[in-house]
Amino acid sequence: MKKLRWGILGCGKIARKLARAIAGSQTGTVVAAGSRTKENAGKFAAEFRVCQAHGSYADLLADPEVDVVYIATPHPWHAEWAIRAAEVGKHLLCEKPMTMNAADTERVIAAARTHDVFLLEAFMYRCHPQTALWVKLLREGAIGELKAIQSSFSFRAPFDHKNRLFNREVGGGAILDVGGYPMSLARLAAGTALGQPTAEPLTLHGEGFIGPTGVDEYASALVRFPNNLLAELCCGVHLERGQTARLFGTDGFLEIPDPFFCKGEVRLWKPGAQTPKIFPNPAPGADLYSFEVELVAQHLAERQAPAPAMTWDDSLNQARALEKWRLAIGL
Repeated sequence: MKKLRWGILGCGKIARKLARAIAGSQTGTVVAAGSRTKENAGKFAAEFRVCQAHGSYADLLADPEVDVVYIATPHPWHAEWAIRAAEVGKHLLCEKPMTMNAADTERVIAAARTHDVFLLEAFMYRCHPQTALWVKLLREGAIGELKAIQSSFSFRAPFDHKNRLFNREVGGGAILDVGGYPMSLARLAAGTALGQPTAEPLTLHGEGFIGPTGVDEYASALVRFPNNLLAELCCGVHLERGQTARLFGTDGFLEIPDPFFCKGEVRLWKPGAQTPKIFPNPAPGADLYSFEVELVAQHLAERQAPAPAMTWDDSLNQARALEKWRLAIGL
């Protein structure tokens, strides 16, 4: 099988994680890196033994050796460069959130459809076997009928107005940076309970703290899905609340201590039980990002990966849900 040739657009921290996953994959190889300066691209290329270092994003897209582009810029530039990549026929893995809002997400999807290229929003946990495991347990009725969801992705970074997390101009803030994780988990769990790929909020009540730089430092949401299913979601970049998920049903609950980095296990608690039934991690020690890399190769011909990975409809509805949350707290 001929390996897919990847180009990395943006050479920051997350790009390095993806480059390592591609290097260890069976299906891909990194052939080019593009940054805003030749120097940054050169450092990245030397670190990962990449053939080409491009001093602009446009030069990376013009590289005929690149089959797939990974968009790893700050959030506000995802839409522009994803669309431009699609226009020149490059397949796409776009870092989450796909864009800053639902309208731009719709534009990116339309570009992928028009130019017939693959597109996947890079929520890595959605591609991991641990997520498929708890989805299967829900589908099989392991906890009866799902009624409530609790999920959090919240950490405390030191306040620094220069840090992208606290910088409004580069899309900082909790909801866009990490709120997408609990929201996407809740939408997936609710959809599974209803026999659908995902479910969408009927109502959303949000609260959050907007700090001195104009970004949401932490936020919460109470979401109602169809069938009287409620979700309590939390996110933060300046408040430590951990990464957790609990799915409560009429006959027990599932506890997922590490739902997003997928390093733990899934625990099934039944009413009255003193200890849970443990479902071990299906892929212990595996590179977290390797699964999305392989999914791109496996589903390139279909132009999108299947659920529980982020389908195009899923990404658009995810953008709409995050937009509702941001509007609810005054952003």
